[in-house]
Amino acid sequence: MSVERNGKTEPEKKDRPLIVSYSYSGNTHRIAQGLQKLTGGDWIEVHPWQPYPMAFPELLEQVKREVQSGFHPGLLPVSGSPRPYSVIFVGSPNWCGTIAPPMASWLYKNNLDGKIILPFYSHCGGVSGDLRGTVSRLCPKADVREALGVIGDGGDDLTEILRQWLIKTKNGGKCNENP
Repeated sequence: MSVERNGKTEPEKKDRPLIVSYSYSGNTHRIAQGLQKLTGGDWIEVHPWQPYPMAFPELLEQVKREVQSGFHPGLLPVSGSPRPYSVIFVGSPNWCGTIAPPMASWLYKNNLDGKIILPFYSHCGGVSGDLRGTVSRLCPKADVREALGVIGDGGDDLTEILRQWLIKTKNGGKCNENP
């Protein structure tokens, strides 16, 4: 079903995916942007109430503490709710082999029962961990599909990487043919 907005016919929200992402360095942001172009989905960015340190040693120390303790930081308010969507892409940097605490916090605070969740993450070649498993534990009644790991921001191959992942995951996010 479609609705008309600003002279354009667009799918209703339930027919479009939702893309939710947290990005520290911009890599996950670029991947989410690529997904939005390919799927026509709506996009929400998650931001922690308290920003993370810019210096890497301090960042790493704080992230290790938060991940080990299962800390869910407070988030800035976002516009939009996952309620009307059946497919949700969830993006995060891979921190210490798992999703970043701000994304874990968003997942924990939202009821995603019955939703299809497609996790994606950026990384720098380190330990990938089990991000799908982490998302599954936070959303036990959701259909969590295979996670996509992208080195850095995917570079020039990003669009093709995303297309192949959408096909492999049964195209939960319906790829537009003309991005």
